[in-house]
Amino acid sequence: MGEKKMRGFAKITVIFIILLLVSCSDTNKSEWEKLNAEVIRLYIQGNYAQAEKTARQALTLAEKTFGGEHRNTVKSLNNLGLIYKTQGKLEQAEPLYKQALAISEKLNGPDSPAIVTPLNNLAELLKAQAKYDLAEPIYKRALKIREKRLGADNPKVAISLNNLAGLYAAEGKYRQAEELYKRAIDISEKNFEPNSPTTARFLNNLAALYYSQKQYDKAKPLLARMLEIQKRTPIQNLTDAESVLNAIESGLRQGAQP
Repeated sequence: MGEKKMRGFAKITVIFIILLLVSCSDTNKSEWEKLNAEVIRLYIQGNYAQAEKTARQALTLAEKTFGGEHRNTVKSLNNLGLIYKTQGKLEQAEPLYKQALAISEKLNGPDSPAIVTPLNNLAELLKAQAKYDLAEPIYKRALKIREKRLGADNPKVAISLNNLAGLYAAEGKYRQAEELYKRAIDISEKNFEPNSPTTARFLNNLAALYYSQKQYDKAKPLLARMLEIQKRTPIQNLTDAESVLNAIESGLRQGAQP
C-alpha cells in the first residue's frame, strides 16, 4: 500500500473514531435525559424508592458523559439530593447539595445569580436539620447576590427575603422575621397586582408569624386579605384563612385563646 493511501486510510480511521465517539456521547446524553425525565415522573408520583435508584443511575451517567463539572451533573446531584431530603435522609443529601454548589460556583462564578438555587437548596436542608447558624450566612449570601445583580425591588429578592425570614421565624427571632416578611410583601406589591398568588404566600407567612405569637389583631387583616385572594384564585399549601379567622373570632367572643 502506497504512502498516500496509508495516510488517507489513517485519516478515514480517525474520522470514524471521532464519529463513533460523538455517536456514543449523543446516545448517552439521550439516555441521561430519559433517566432524568423518569426521575421527575417517579418523584411526582411519590415513588421515592424507585426515584432514588433511577436518580443514582442518572448521576453516574451524567458524570461519565458530561464530566464532573457540568451543569447536567449539577442537575443530577440536586435531583438525588432532593429525593434524599424528601425521604428524611438529610445527612445523605447534604454532601450532594454541597457538591452541586461547588460545581455551580466554578462554572458560573461566586456572585452569579445562577448559584442562588444551589445556595437555597443547601440552606433549606441545613434549616431542616436545625443547623440555623450554618444556614443563615448562606441565605444572606443568596439575598446579597440577588440584590446586587437584580436590584433591590426585583421579585426574586422578595423570595430571598421570605426565605431568610422563615429561618428567623424558626429560630424565634420574630422581629427580624417580621421586618423581612414586610419587605417581601412590599416588593411583591410593586411588581404584581395586589391580589397576586405570590403576595398571598408572603401574607400567609406574616399572618402565621403573628398568629404564633398570639398577635391576633395583626393577623386578622392579613387573613381577611388572604381570604379575598383565595376566593378569586385557589392557591395550594396556604392557610385556610376563613377557618383561622373564625377560630380567632370564636375565641375572642368566648374570652379564650383560639
